Amino acid sequence: MGRGVSGSGRVSVGGALLVVGDVVTDVVARHRGPLAGGTDTAAVIRTLPGGAGANVACWAAHWGWADVRLLGRVGPDSAAWHERALTTAGVRPHLVVDPQAPTGTVICLVDTGAAAERTFLTDSGASLRLDPADWSDALLDGVAWLHLSGYLLFSEPGRALVAAALASARARGVPVSLDPASAGFLMELGVDRFLASVDGVQVLLPSRDEACLLTGLPDAADAAAKLSRQIPLVVAKQGADGALVARSGTVHARVPAVRATPRDTTGAGDAFTGAFLAALLAGAQPEVAAAEGCTAGARAVEQVGGRPPVGPASGGGGSTIA
Repeated sequence: MGRGVSGSGRVSVGGALLVVGDVVTDVVARHRGPLAGGTDTAAVIRTLPGGAGANVACWAAHWGWADVRLLGRVGPDSAAWHERALTTAGVRPHLVVDPQAPTGTVICLVDTGAAAERTFLTDSGASLRLDPADWSDALLDGVAWLHLSGYLLFSEPGRALVAAALASARARGVPVSLDPASAGFLMELGVDRFLASVDGVQVLLPSRDEACLLTGLPDAADAAAKLSRQIPLVVAKQGADGALVARSGTVHARVPAVRATPRDTTGAGDAFTGAFLAALLAGAQPEVAAAEGCTAGARAVEQVGGRPPVGPASGGGGSTIA
């Protein structure tokens, strides 16, 4: 099922969104102020389902897209729990159970000060063992859009899977988006290697830091514009500064952020991406879709964890979804 992206960035409507990416268990520890070395720091700790790819899929379903699917790899330790969480969120899971590796785990240290900034300790586990053997062209049956988590690019098997998925999508005319996922991992991978791996991607959704790292430019707008000479549509997420939409070497829109009181910024970028894709698939212009993304990001930071609450979005979110 082919789907086109017009020069303005509008996509034709219909079909499923397939997300390929990481499913992990988040251990969120919310503390106030600096960690106390060598002794105890009081914290509120919760264990929640997470993973950038899984979070994007759940937010897209929450934002009103009816058919969202997810391909990921988990360990036998928590496969049933993750499958239930995804199904409850409205996502159709295609989870490969890895017999040799546990589900990935991320410890999220969240300072409950004004910015609610977080630090991640990441054990990728089974998520980075997703490989071409887990891919099938049949996964694209009925699919209108393919979204890839950038975390796939940080392992050899993942890069091979990305290449296979891009080739399948190109053969079927299915547009592809990708979120670079981690500036830290990007530095390890290397900019040239990353850009070569995403050849054929139609939409790139970097954070401000990722866009600047990928171009070597200090200004996010300049970086987004430069990236859009290589990738047709670039939507740079800027947190409290909103988002930039760039095409053909030019920033076409600066979308303002939605005011929020942050509790936990974990998954805010994933929420943006999920809502953006849901709105784009419903026929919204990229600028409108980015505004939906900003609304979802604001809602995400006001709660703990990277997933949306169960049930459809209400109020501002989802209003553009057919």
